[in-house]
Amino acid sequence: MLAPRLAQGIVVTVLTGYGIITLLNAAFTLRGRTRELLVCGVAVLVLYAVQLFLTSNRARRWSTGRKCAALAVQTVLTFLPVIWLDLAWGSVAGPLCASVLLLAPPRIAWPAFGGITLVVLLWAVSKGGTVLDDAYMAISTALTGLVVYGLTRLTDLVKEVHEARAKMARMAVNQERLRFARDLHDLLGYSLSAISLKCELITRLVVNNPERARDEVASVLGVSRQALADVRMVASGYRDMSLASEAESVVGVMAAADVRAEVDIDCGRLHPLVDTVLATALREGVTNILRHSKVQSCIIRATVDGETVELVLENDGVDAIGLSDSGDRGSGLGNLDARLTAIGGVLSAGLQSRGRFRLTARAPLRPAAPEPPEAVEPQRYRGAGITADVRVSGNPAA
Repeated sequence: MLAPRLAQGIVVTVLTGYGIITLLNAAFTLRGRTRELLVCGVAVLVLYAVQLFLTSNRARRWSTGRKCAALAVQTVLTFLPVIWLDLAWGSVAGPLCASVLLLAPPRIAWPAFGGITLVVLLWAVSKGGTVLDDAYMAISTALTGLVVYGLTRLTDLVKEVHEARAKMARMAVNQERLRFARDLHDLLGYSLSAISLKCELITRLVVNNPERARDEVASVLGVSRQALADVRMVASGYRDMSLASEAESVVGVMAAADVRAEVDIDCGRLHPLVDTVLATALREGVTNILRHSKVQSCIIRATVDGETVELVLENDGVDAIGLSDSGDRGSGLGNLDARLTAIGGVLSAGLQSRGRFRLTARAPLRPAAPEPPEAVEPQRYRGAGITADVRVSGNPAA
């Protein structure tokens, strides 16, 4: 809060300086007239105290009636000593000009500002002073009003910028929390599902096929290490992934679940951001297949068509789920939709004929979002005992 306090301090200092100058002008003019000088001193103190109060944000939120009353009081304090004492006391009408600019609507404020300056000029001319004296009165009045008004508005802007920065900081924290929750869901959901399936497979194999069970234990260790790497990756903000590498690991998971998977990833080298988003879509899609369907077979393919890359996941075993394109996508598909939308892509999901479910993710080869920061490629794993039909091409490290 240093900047708003400093700005407010400058306004108070400037108003105090103008008040002192006004008192010095009155003292010079009223030399030897103690009573009149005392009246002017009290009037100046009250006048600038009112002006200081009117420079606050609270005053500008007053009702129209309260604003008019405040301006009327300040007008009386400004011109009554002038009329009573027949005294030209410098730029005393300047704060009134500033108050009019601060409290009145622009269509009224600026004509009133000019009117006050003109009244001061005509009064100075009527006193028979020199041209320099008349110019000093008019210019000092207008300049004082503009300075006080400008400093007050700058103080308001400093406060607004400070509040906006604090709000942006809070928004950044919230966005990071959402990012962390989204990445944990997308990355760890798949790994935990894979660990669960492989442990079930090990339970079935440990008696009749201990050699195969040992292989699956090694595979579970690989999945757990990958999950640990994913947690570190999310915590560090590194989220680069490879669609081709994810497809290879999906094969092992599907094999452990006794699911026949036809995987065809033929999209070549992809932009890192597109590669990461599609790899995340593949993870979420496979996690949903394993969790929410009695899947026996699935098809996973990725192809490039012109300037668009398309990832399709299609599986059976969803007759009893009742999924549709209703828009209720849950947190997982909602996260994917947000990721794809951010790079100019589109996500669609819904039931097809004969109880099959299809998820389609389309993304441009050149994403709309800027390139992500350079990331450390996490370790990848493959399941043991693969029995699926697989064809994966492209650069896993793309």
